[in-house]
Amino acid sequence: MLDRVITSGTFSLDGGTWDVDNNVWVVGDAREVIVVDAAHDARAIADRVGGRTVKAIVCTHAHNDHINAAAELADLTGAPILLHPADQVLWEQVYDDTVPYQPLSDGEKIEVGGISLEVLHTPGHAPGAVCLYAPESGTVFSGDTLFKGGPGATGRSHSSFEQIIESIRERLLVLPGETVVHTGHGDSTTIRAEAPHLEEWIARGH
Repeated sequence: MLDRVITSGTFSLDGGTWDVDNNVWVVGDAREVIVVDAAHDARAIADRVGGRTVKAIVCTHAHNDHINAAAELADLTGAPILLHPADQVLWEQVYDDTVPYQPLSDGEKIEVGGISLEVLHTPGHAPGAVCLYAPESGTVFSGDTLFKGGPGATGRSHSSFEQIIESIRERLLVLPGETVVHTGHGDSTTIRAEAPHLEEWIARGH
């Protein structure tokens, strides 16, 4: 069972602020779910969860537009927040040490509602960026690492174009072609649709 909640707000980094719409993914079954990227509006996310148990709030990375509802959603649901600790520097731009998270590690498995999601550490857009791969359902939640049409942005602090290309090449494009890519913003795509364009992205540099 998969729900998408689209929330709106702002993304701020390096002194700039931009309006954004974020995809919040609610993954699980009729009893329990995880929330992927608690963005902007904790109440809207909690409403979509309904009476189900939230086992975890999983952050694909710690840019503010992906975590700014995490603390409130954790308070509403009692769920732990999970984040790769390489994103601590970004986390601290939003929360102080009174808002804890549990560290994610590459290869870790998150089990919810009969679904197993593998954590893939995919640095580049952010140092601690991760994707969540569910082989049984043929889906990957890519955060801001891979979008329909190319990699996530790498022009700001704590990002690297070389790293994101390596992450996409080594961790995502090796997945089965039919794998559906559910992104942090915008429309979903597939590995097969994106894979042929890698060299174009490298040539254009973003």
